[in-house]
Amino acid sequence: VLGGSLTFFCLWCLPEELVVVTVATRETDGFKRFFRSAKHFNYTVKVLGEGEKWKSGDHTSSPGGGQKVRLLKAAVEDMKDEKQILLFVESYDVVFASGPSELLKKFQQARHKVVFSSESLIWPDRHLEDKHPHVAEGNRFLGSGGFIGHLPNIKEMLADWTGEDTDSDQLFFTNIYIDPVKRKSINITLDSRCRLFQNLHGALDDVVLKFEDGRVRARNVLYDTLPVVIHGNGPTKINYLGNYIPNMWTFETGCTACHEDLRPLTAEYPLVLIAIFIQQPTPFVEVFFERLLRLQYPKNRLKLFIYNQEAHHEGQLSSFVKDHGSLYQDVKLVGPEEEMDQAASRNLGFDVCRKDEDCDYLFVLDIEVVLENEETLQILIEQNLPIVAPMITRVGRLWSNFWGALSAEGYYARSEDYVDIVQGRRVGVWSVPYLSSVYLVKAGLLRSELSTYELFTSSLLDPDMAYCHNVRGQGVFMYVTNMHTFGRILSTQNYQTSHLHNDLWQIFENPVDWQERYIHENYTRIMRDQLIETPCPDVYWFPILSDVGCNHIVEEMEHFGKWSGGATTDNRIQGGYENVPTIDIHMNQINFEKEWQKFLLEYIAPITEKMYPGYFTKCSTPLNFVVRYKPDEQPLLVPHHDASTFTINVALNSKDLDYQGGGCRFLRYNCSVQAPRKGWTLLHPGRLTHYHEGLPTTGGVRYIAVSFVDP
Repeated sequence: VLGGSLTFFCLWCLPEELVVVTVATRETDGFKRFFRSAKHFNYTVKVLGEGEKWKSGDHTSSPGGGQKVRLLKAAVEDMKDEKQILLFVESYDVVFASGPSELLKKFQQARHKVVFSSESLIWPDRHLEDKHPHVAEGNRFLGSGGFIGHLPNIKEMLADWTGEDTDSDQLFFTNIYIDPVKRKSINITLDSRCRLFQNLHGALDDVVLKFEDGRVRARNVLYDTLPVVIHGNGPTKINYLGNYIPNMWTFETGCTACHEDLRPLTAEYPLVLIAIFIQQPTPFVEVFFERLLRLQYPKNRLKLFIYNQEAHHEGQLSSFVKDHGSLYQDVKLVGPEEEMDQAASRNLGFDVCRKDEDCDYLFVLDIEVVLENEETLQILIEQNLPIVAPMITRVGRLWSNFWGALSAEGYYARSEDYVDIVQGRRVGVWSVPYLSSVYLVKAGLLRSELSTYELFTSSLLDPDMAYCHNVRGQGVFMYVTNMHTFGRILSTQNYQTSHLHNDLWQIFENPVDWQERYIHENYTRIMRDQLIETPCPDVYWFPILSDVGCNHIVEEMEHFGKWSGGATTDNRIQGGYENVPTIDIHMNQINFEKEWQKFLLEYIAPITEKMYPGYFTKCSTPLNFVVRYKPDEQPLLVPHHDASTFTINVALNSKDLDYQGGGCRFLRYNCSVQAPRKGWTLLHPGRLTHYHEGLPTTGGVRYIAVSFVDP
């Protein structure tokens, strides 16, 4: 009367008659996620095995799970209401994507008394493949991680269980399903097209996110279905889908759970051990420690563990500890003499916190991390998560310190949201299967789930992969947050250690860090705030190099030490003759020519093109050099033209502080710049109009960097 048997069938199939049963011997992060999704859809869940020791092993890689069957059999024997419909699901790697009404409707449409989830891969006995019934469309093999059925039929199915806790639940249910007599008697079928259950193992490429009306579903694109139960079985776990389903993150709301269960920092700050690892020659180590000092956290609540594998960095590390070590509650150093590999050093650092009863958190920080956000540590602690990393990236690349997903083999796989997260189009706190370089760990984990000493040790995996594998194996979730901008990671490729100040050569590999270190802090304000001065006609004066940049160039030249004699004969230049010689060292003598050329293109050319409208330069130059003026060596330079279209002249030290006298005079205009500012450059035409001389240096030593551009 009401539209046929389907409508009639659902009238007595009411949500309140549904019983959801799962097994969870302990409350893991995965269980909390499962329970959150169940609560969202008003599922009532009966949990079996709470507090019981788990005996069924890790059946993601080997058979097991019999303990679940034993617990379920005992539970259904106590259930008396024959009208009940029982849904059994895993909990550590499952989320609900929809509510009971849709689940029950799809169950009834299956027209069987018991419906199992399906898989495209057979497990654990491949020899049984031929005994599985063929299906018209979809997956052919049974998955034991989820099934739904009428209570009497499930009781009948479980009645024959006499196995051990270590036996395979999957094999038990498979043997029932492939037995034609039992399959018919119990009335079992598979959810072959994934309308109720979606097992992710072997199907990662088949499942995508579907956003609709403020909620998120998983869509199976192979069968065009919207599963109700999402199960990250096998090595896949829940994958990145758990960051969205059912409403963890939507385009309308953003992250809905990012501000839940936060830990506000009060006057009593938790004690944090910062474990710093120096595994290879790395640029900008001095800057790393400067940033560490600026970290906004009480230093009397910080301890440092520093492992340094590189003798090259011993001096920088010693200086930091000597000057600032007393600020911290404790500093422990482990040096190259210990000859520890990466895994051993990290195992040791973790164990220092594990054994320290006062240690509340371990903050892992690799030396190549550029942590620009001074509040990073506070932000991570406030998230109150077991393991959480600030997202950092490599400039100009999609590389980051996390993986969005795992492949079926347990290696890197790019999730469909990875690029959006890295580029900040999706902002939140994301559960991830792998992280590295910088992260915060609750110390309590190191004394419980992660108490194994050799967390980083593996004969097959690199240390970071081994660590994350062990963390995942204990059911501990790792998170990365991109809710703030935290910093970046340096490139250590092509880093040479043969110079005095090796960071000077990093303009190609790490241009952002090179600029922060060596370019004047006011350079970016030159045009906006009109910082360019015009001391003489067509002569422009503006800040270009930082104090550190000036110092490092001077020190590098003096370290090289092979100053020219100031003679007109000069084999370093084409033709071998210098009309107006200086005491100098050419940039190419210290193999700094291409780096200086890059500096000219990036920082001088844009100013030139603004000041001399219509002139565009590629900054070709045969001569880049540092000149040294001393009263008893070469105090001045006679009037001359430069062999250039334009010249830059950068003051590398300070008048009155480092030398007296000096300056540059343009004869045609009777105009002088007699008080050069350290780090500022003069930009002026080289030929015809700007005949000039170097004024006498009367005391000390004056250094300038000169380039004849576009000869």
